[in-house]
Amino acid sequence: MLFLVQDGITNGAIYALLGLALVLVFAVTRVILIPQGEFVTYGALTYASLAAGQMPGTAKLALALGIGAFAFDLFVARKALHGRLVVRSFITNIVLPAIVLAVTVYFAAQKPPVAICIALSLVIVAMIGLYLYRIAFQPLAHTSVLVLLIASVGVHLALQGLGLLFFGAEGQRGPAVLSGAFTAGALRFTGQSITVYAITVAFIVGLWLFFGLTLYGKALRATAVNRLGARLAGIRTTLSGQIAFLLASVIGALSGIMIVPITTLYYDSGFLIGLKGFVAAIIGGLVSYPLTAVAALVVGIVEAFSSFYASNYKEVIVFMLLIPVLLLRSLAAPAVEEEKD
Repeated sequence: MLFLVQDGITNGAIYALLGLALVLVFAVTRVILIPQGEFVTYGALTYASLAAGQMPGTAKLALALGIGAFAFDLFVARKALHGRLVVRSFITNIVLPAIVLAVTVYFAAQKPPVAICIALSLVIVAMIGLYLYRIAFQPLAHTSVLVLLIASVGVHLALQGLGLLFFGAEGQRGPAVLSGAFTAGALRFTGQSITVYAITVAFIVGLWLFFGLTLYGKALRATAVNRLGARLAGIRTTLSGQIAFLLASVIGALSGIMIVPITTLYYDSGFLIGLKGFVAAIIGGLVSYPLTAVAALVVGIVEAFSSFYASNYKEVIVFMLLIPVLLLRSLAAPAVEEEKD
């Protein structure tokens, strides 16, 4: 039982990060971020590729998306082009990913140390997330949640296909972020599991401080509470969306980097991992960060026990957790009359 609880807490810590990212993005932008799993896969396989001395295709994708974002900026501002705006967009969308691509090409041929692999993977995936918001979601910011969900599904399918192109159908594993191990009673803790716990706690505390103490964090909270009110108060809601996607992509990439030394990941593995974070986010109502974190630990523990006692049905059991939660929420929700056409 102790071994299963330990394994469940380790997995639950990953799901907690993903659930927090999903809640953050939905609260700020109303986007149900189905591609969150692809951020996990891209971060993990980019890290594994760099550690193996291979050139990851994600660096080229970041540059291509940056060029697309630059073209969007020019198109939107075509009637009132300003030199300062063009230069800033050019530096952000083309110069920066080009520099990162050059650095990645340089280090990929030398099998860089773990720290450089992690840093490059996080930067590459963060840029992909930022440019995806600019290209796919920012133009649709004022449409319905259904339209945003359809766009999210399309982005997920496109990124999954590109993942197959970049990394192939074979699975990969990366080097451990922290080696070594120690025992505490009957349990054995590896350096990688300690890294998972430490990074999860650090991220949760960091997000709490970010939302409570910084100006940008308060702007994100205001946008989440009332998007129109935030705009009337002078908050740039597009910037809030960019920050939310940037944080979500970094969290996804970091989660993948923590997972890939523990288990073999494939180009499509992130979807199932992201869905389990989505289960935690749904249990949290897509609004509560603490409840989402607790729900993620429950999901991880249920998955660990299910894989031991009924491995053929572990996914079914995990996703069935949604049914009682949705039933309770539907019974507790006030009755609303359907609108007539």
